[in-house]
Amino acid sequence: MDFLQNHIEALVFCSPAPTKLADLKACLSEMFNADVPEEDITNALKHLEEKFQTEEYSFQLYKAGGGYQFLTKPAYQASIGIMLKQQSKKRLSISAMETLSIIAYKQPISKPEVENIRGVNCDYAIQKLLDKGLIEIQGKAETIGRPMLYGTSPKFMEYFGINDINELPTPKDFSNEVNTIGEAPENQ
Repeated sequence: MDFLQNHIEALVFCSPAPTKLADLKACLSEMFNADVPEEDITNALKHLEEKFQTEEYSFQLYKAGGGYQFLTKPAYQASIGIMLKQQSKKRLSISAMETLSIIAYKQPISKPEVENIRGVNCDYAIQKLLDKGLIEIQGKAETIGRPMLYGTSPKFMEYFGINDINELPTPKDFSNEVNTIGEAPENQ
C-alpha cells in the first residue's frame, strides 16, 4: 500500500491542477500494466490525508476543483499572504474582479449584458479573464447579433478553492434604492 500511496503522492504533488480520481486511476493502470482498483486509490488518498494532517507538515491534501491537490495549512496564511502580495502583478484588477463576479453569478451571460450591469466597456477585462483561463465561451445567445456567452471555467473553481458554483457566497440584498438626481436621501 505504501508503494501505491507514494506514487499517488508524487502524482498529486507534480500536477499543476487538482488531480481527479479517474486521472490517477488511468495513470497508475498504465504504469503498472494492470487495473488498479479505485478502492485502493481512495484508501491511499485517505491515508495521505491523515498523514499530512499532523503538525509535522505545513501543507495538507485537499479536495478542490473536483480533484486532489496539496495546499498549505491556514496557520501559514500570513507568510504566504506576504509573498503573494509581493507577486501582485499576477492578481486581478478591480475591473476584472467586478467583471468576473458578474459572470460568475449571472452565467451564461453576454458581454453587452455585463457592460449594461457595470456601465462601462468590458472588452479588456473579458479578454484578460479569457487569457487567464478564469472564464470561457459557453456558446452564443439566441438574440440579435448572436453575442458570445461567457461562464466560469474549471480554473475559476481552482482559483477560488471551490468545488461547485453553488459554493459562492450569496450576494447581499440591497434594500435601499439608489437616489436619483434631485431627491434627498430618506434619512434626512
